[in-house]
Amino acid sequence: MNERAEEPGAGPAAPTLESLRQRLVDFAAVRKWEPFHTPKNLAAALTVEAGELLEIFQWLTPEQAAAVMSDPQRAHRVRDEVADVLAYLVQFCTAVGVDPLEALAAKIERNEERFPVPGSAAYVKPEVRE
Repeated sequence: MNERAEEPGAGPAAPTLESLRQRLVDFAAVRKWEPFHTPKNLAAALTVEAGELLEIFQWLTPEQAAAVMSDPQRAHRVRDEVADVLAYLVQFCTAVGVDPLEALAAKIERNEERFPVPGSAAYVKPEVRE
């Protein structure tokens, strides 16, 4: 069953990460693909799909890259490649037992400490080397 996060008064609710994760697990299971869904294979597939996303933007100027989503054909390709990257990332996380939302929250927290806001008490101005 496809769970959806419900918000009162909102339009159709978006699927939850857990419901999508389960759909991916089920999709692979009924096709008997689990033996191939090793961490190494999933990491490799993730890299390939990220490369396919990059390929859409390869050799474009910054202005052309910013306009990619206004071209329906290219926008469709971008959405497909984003979906492929996310699917393999979720499957990789399942294989290695990582909660991607917890991992991201922890990483953001570490980055906030590592890179404080300029002007804050924790901020240290970088040295300028000549």
